[in-house]
Amino acid sequence: MNKEASQTDIGHPSGPIRVLAHLFSFIFHPGLIASYVMYFLIFIHPFEFSGLDQKLKVYRFITVFFSTTLLPAFSTFLLLQLKLGVQSIYLRTMKERIIPYALAMIFYWWAWNVYKHLSDSHPASIHFLLGAFLAVCGAWFCNIYFKISMHAISAGGLVMFFLLFSFAGDFASGLYLSVAIAIAGIVCTSRMIISGHTPVEIYSGLFIGALAQFIGWHL
Repeated sequence: MNKEASQTDIGHPSGPIRVLAHLFSFIFHPGLIASYVMYFLIFIHPFEFSGLDQKLKVYRFITVFFSTTLLPAFSTFLLLQLKLGVQSIYLRTMKERIIPYALAMIFYWWAWNVYKHLSDSHPASIHFLLGAFLAVCGAWFCNIYFKISMHAISAGGLVMFFLLFSFAGDFASGLYLSVAIAIAGIVCTSRMIISGHTPVEIYSGLFIGALAQFIGWHL
Protein backbone atom coordinates (compact mmCIF):
# COMPACT_ATOMS: atom_id res chain seq x y z
CA MET A 1 0.00 0.00 0.00
CA ASN A 2 2.79 2.40 0.90
CA LYS A 3 4.62 1.52 -2.30
CA GLU A 4 1.54 2.32 -4.39
CA ALA A 5 1.02 5.59 -2.56
CA SER A 6 4.64 6.53 -3.17
CA GLN A 7 4.30 5.81 -6.89
CA THR A 8 1.15 7.93 -7.01
CA ASP A 9 2.92 10.83 -5.34
CA ILE A 10 5.74 10.66 -7.88
CA GLY A 11 3.40 10.49 -10.85
CA HIS A 12 1.12 13.25 -9.51
CA PRO A 13 3.10 16.00 -7.75
CA SER A 14 1.50 17.65 -4.75
CA GLY A 15 -0.33 20.98 -4.82
CA PRO A 16 2.58 23.27 -3.87
CA ILE A 17 4.80 21.76 -6.55
CA ARG A 18 2.12 22.27 -9.19
CA VAL A 19 1.64 25.86 -8.03
CA LEU A 20 5.36 26.49 -8.44
CA ALA A 21 5.31 24.81 -11.86
CA HIS A 22 2.48 27.12 -12.96
CA LEU A 23 4.35 30.12 -11.58
CA PHE A 24 7.59 29.29 -13.39
CA SER A 25 5.66 28.58 -16.60
CA PHE A 26 4.10 32.04 -16.37
CA ILE A 27 7.29 33.90 -15.43
CA PHE A 28 9.23 32.25 -18.26
CA HIS A 29 6.41 32.23 -20.79
CA PRO A 30 7.70 32.00 -24.39
CA GLY A 31 6.20 35.39 -25.15
CA LEU A 32 8.39 37.00 -22.49
CA ILE A 33 11.77 35.39 -23.22
CA ALA A 34 12.70 37.71 -26.10
CA SER A 35 11.92 40.72 -23.92
CA TYR A 36 14.01 39.32 -21.06
CA VAL A 37 17.03 38.76 -23.30
CA MET A 38 16.76 42.16 -24.93
CA TYR A 39 16.37 43.81 -21.53
CA PHE A 40 19.60 42.11 -20.48
CA LEU A 41 21.45 43.21 -23.61
CA ILE A 42 20.16 46.79 -23.46
CA PHE A 43 20.19 47.62 -19.74
CA ILE A 44 22.39 45.08 -17.92
CA HIS A 45 25.26 44.08 -20.19
CA PRO A 46 28.02 46.71 -19.85
CA PHE A 47 28.98 46.96 -23.52
CA GLU A 48 26.19 45.94 -25.91
CA PHE A 49 24.22 49.21 -25.98
CA SER A 50 26.57 51.39 -23.97
CA GLY A 51 26.59 54.15 -26.59
CA LEU A 52 22.87 54.91 -26.26
CA ASP A 53 21.33 57.32 -23.79
CA GLN A 54 18.71 56.02 -21.36
CA LYS A 55 15.74 57.37 -23.30
CA LEU A 56 16.81 55.66 -26.50
CA LYS A 57 17.46 52.41 -24.62
CA VAL A 58 13.90 52.46 -23.30
CA TYR A 59 12.59 53.06 -26.80
CA ARG A 60 14.62 50.14 -28.17
CA PHE A 61 13.28 47.84 -25.45
CA ILE A 62 9.66 48.93 -25.94
CA THR A 63 9.97 48.13 -29.64
CA VAL A 64 10.84 44.52 -28.85
CA PHE A 65 8.35 44.16 -26.00
CA PHE A 66 5.54 45.52 -28.15
CA SER A 67 6.20 43.24 -31.12
CA THR A 68 7.21 40.00 -29.36
CA THR A 69 5.00 40.13 -26.26
CA LEU A 70 2.06 42.53 -26.48
CA LEU A 71 1.04 42.02 -30.11
CA PRO A 72 1.12 38.19 -30.04
CA ALA A 73 -0.79 38.16 -26.73
CA PHE A 74 -3.38 40.67 -27.94
CA SER A 75 -3.89 38.89 -31.26
CA THR A 76 -4.45 35.57 -29.46
CA PHE A 77 -6.93 37.22 -27.10
CA LEU A 78 -8.72 38.78 -30.07
CA LEU A 79 -8.91 35.43 -31.87
CA LEU A 80 -10.37 33.91 -28.71
CA GLN A 81 -13.02 36.59 -28.37
CA LEU A 82 -13.98 36.28 -32.04
CA LYS A 83 -13.89 32.47 -31.82
CA LEU A 84 -11.59 32.25 -34.83
CA GLY A 85 -10.05 28.84 -34.24
CA VAL A 86 -8.98 29.55 -30.64
CA GLN A 87 -10.92 27.95 -27.79
CA SER A 88 -8.53 28.70 -24.93
CA ILE A 89 -5.90 31.31 -24.19
CA TYR A 90 -3.57 28.41 -23.35
CA LEU A 91 -3.69 27.04 -26.94
CA ARG A 92 -3.82 23.44 -25.76
CA THR A 93 -4.43 21.82 -29.16
CA MET A 94 -2.42 21.80 -32.37
CA LYS A 95 -5.32 23.27 -34.34
CA GLU A 96 -5.65 26.25 -32.00
CA ARG A 97 -2.00 27.15 -32.46
CA ILE A 98 -1.98 27.52 -36.25
CA ILE A 99 -3.19 31.12 -36.59
CA PRO A 100 -1.50 32.52 -33.43
CA TYR A 101 1.84 31.04 -34.51
CA ALA A 102 1.45 32.49 -38.01
CA LEU A 103 0.71 35.93 -36.59
CA ALA A 104 3.63 35.62 -34.17
CA MET A 105 5.94 34.92 -37.11
CA ILE A 106 4.93 38.27 -38.62
CA PHE A 107 5.50 40.17 -35.37
CA TYR A 108 8.87 38.53 -34.67
CA TRP A 109 9.99 39.12 -38.24
CA TRP A 110 9.08 42.79 -37.85
CA ALA A 111 11.14 43.12 -34.65
CA TRP A 112 14.17 41.52 -36.30
CA ASN A 113 13.78 43.62 -39.45
CA VAL A 114 13.60 46.85 -37.46
CA TYR A 115 16.74 46.06 -35.47
CA LYS A 116 18.57 44.91 -38.58
CA HIS A 117 18.18 48.35 -40.12
CA LEU A 118 19.15 50.35 -37.04
CA SER A 119 22.75 51.52 -37.21
CA ASP A 120 23.16 51.43 -33.42
CA SER A 121 21.97 47.83 -32.98
CA HIS A 122 24.63 45.46 -31.72
CA PRO A 123 25.08 42.29 -33.85
CA ALA A 124 24.19 40.04 -30.89
CA SER A 125 20.71 41.55 -30.65
CA ILE A 126 20.15 41.12 -34.38
CA HIS A 127 21.30 37.49 -34.25
CA PHE A 128 19.06 36.78 -31.28
CA LEU A 129 15.93 38.30 -32.85
CA LEU A 130 16.55 36.42 -36.08
CA GLY A 131 16.90 33.20 -34.07
CA ALA A 132 13.68 33.97 -32.20
CA PHE A 133 11.87 34.49 -35.51
CA LEU A 134 13.24 31.22 -36.88
CA ALA A 135 12.17 29.45 -33.67
CA VAL A 136 8.56 30.57 -34.17
CA CYS A 137 8.75 29.41 -37.78
CA GLY A 138 10.04 26.04 -36.58
CA ALA A 139 7.26 25.79 -34.00
CA TRP A 140 4.62 26.50 -36.65
CA PHE A 141 6.06 23.90 -39.01
CA CYS A 142 6.39 21.21 -36.32
CA ASN A 143 2.86 21.94 -35.13
CA ILE A 144 1.57 20.64 -38.46
CA TYR A 145 2.78 17.15 -37.56
CA PHE A 146 2.91 16.99 -33.76
CA LYS A 147 2.40 19.06 -30.64
CA ILE A 148 5.61 20.70 -29.52
CA SER A 149 6.40 22.68 -26.38
CA MET A 150 6.88 26.38 -27.05
CA HIS A 151 8.29 26.75 -23.54
CA ALA A 152 10.96 24.20 -24.43
CA ILE A 153 11.68 25.95 -27.73
CA SER A 154 12.26 29.26 -25.96
CA ALA A 155 14.38 27.51 -23.31
CA GLY A 156 16.53 25.79 -25.91
CA GLY A 157 17.00 29.07 -27.75
CA LEU A 158 17.93 30.82 -24.52
CA VAL A 159 20.65 28.28 -23.73
CA MET A 160 22.08 28.28 -27.25
CA PHE A 161 22.15 32.07 -27.49
CA PHE A 162 24.04 32.48 -24.22
CA LEU A 163 26.36 29.61 -25.13
CA LEU A 164 27.35 31.41 -28.32
CA PHE A 165 27.29 34.80 -26.64
CA SER A 166 29.55 33.68 -23.80
CA PHE A 167 32.32 32.72 -26.22
CA ALA A 168 31.91 35.65 -28.59
CA GLY A 169 31.35 38.67 -26.38
CA ASP A 170 33.98 41.13 -25.15
CA PHE A 171 32.65 40.59 -21.64
CA ALA A 172 32.39 36.80 -21.73
CA SER A 173 31.06 35.14 -18.60
CA GLY A 174 29.89 31.64 -17.80
CA LEU A 175 27.39 33.16 -15.36
CA TYR A 176 24.97 34.03 -18.16
CA LEU A 177 25.09 30.51 -19.55
CA SER A 178 24.67 28.95 -16.11
CA VAL A 179 21.56 31.02 -15.42
CA ALA A 180 20.13 30.13 -18.86
CA ILE A 181 20.69 26.40 -18.25
CA ALA A 182 19.06 26.65 -14.83
CA ILE A 183 16.04 28.44 -16.31
CA ALA A 184 15.74 25.84 -19.08
CA GLY A 185 15.78 23.01 -16.55
CA ILE A 186 13.15 24.66 -14.35
CA VAL A 187 10.89 25.51 -17.28
CA CYS A 188 11.02 22.08 -18.93
CA THR A 189 10.42 20.31 -15.63
CA SER A 190 7.47 22.59 -14.94
CA ARG A 191 5.94 21.83 -18.33
CA MET A 192 6.33 18.10 -17.75
CA ILE A 193 4.47 18.47 -14.46
CA ILE A 194 1.48 20.56 -15.50
CA SER A 195 0.96 20.48 -19.26
CA GLY A 196 0.98 16.83 -20.21
CA HIS A 197 3.90 17.22 -22.62
CA THR A 198 5.76 14.03 -23.43
CA PRO A 199 9.56 13.87 -23.22
CA VAL A 200 9.68 13.84 -27.03
CA GLU A 201 7.74 17.11 -27.20
CA ILE A 202 10.07 18.68 -24.65
CA TYR A 203 13.33 17.44 -26.17
CA SER A 204 12.26 18.29 -29.70
CA GLY A 205 11.36 21.78 -28.49
CA LEU A 206 14.79 22.22 -26.95
CA PHE A 207 16.40 21.06 -30.19
CA ILE A 208 14.34 23.36 -32.44
CA GLY A 209 14.98 26.37 -30.23
CA ALA A 210 18.71 25.71 -30.04
CA LEU A 211 18.96 25.06 -33.78
CA ALA A 212 17.08 28.27 -34.59
CA GLN A 213 19.46 30.38 -32.49
CA PHE A 214 22.49 28.61 -33.94
CA ILE A 215 21.32 29.38 -37.48
CA GLY A 216 20.38 32.93 -36.55
CA TRP A 217 23.82 33.55 -35.06
CA HIS A 218 25.64 32.38 -38.19
CA LEU A 219 23.52 34.08 -40.83
